[in-house]
Amino acid sequence: MPIIRHEQFIRASVNVCFDLARNVNIHTKTTSNTKEIIVGGVSKGLLEEGDTVTWEAVHFGVKQRLTAKVIQMEKPNKFVDIMLKGAFSSFIHTHQFVEKESGTLMIDTFDYTSPFGFIGIMADKLFLEKYMREFIISRAKELKKIAEDIN
Repeated sequence: MPIIRHEQFIRASVNVCFDLARNVNIHTKTTSNTKEIIVGGVSKGLLEEGDTVTWEAVHFGVKQRLTAKVIQMEKPNKFVDIMLKGAFSSFIHTHQFVEKESGTLMIDTFDYTSPFGFIGIMADKLFLEKYMREFIISRAKELKKIAEDIN
């Protein structure tokens, strides 16, 4: 089961970073390369504990849907979402925000299990883990740009 961890320093307050990361409208802006849109659940504003959202996006040339639920919220330092339905067997995505002297350290930890047993394990090794790492890094960089433009 791969675990992807990415740290991104952002020159913005922890509150700004936390709220941007759980804003579904900002999420669609930071994932525009996959044409991500909201097709169910919370459709605007900030996610709260217990909320669900269904995303539709294009990955590997295939339109896919994924439903996630926020299962934990510790404002403004952490929230956790899990996959309810989607292409993975499961995932847990932990978003952490650590206040620093000149900004915020945003830490994404994405712990997932691919479907299809051994074939999924091979897909991870061949391309999926790299793809997911790049996706998470790209989204973090876009969120950084938005947050730093606000400040």
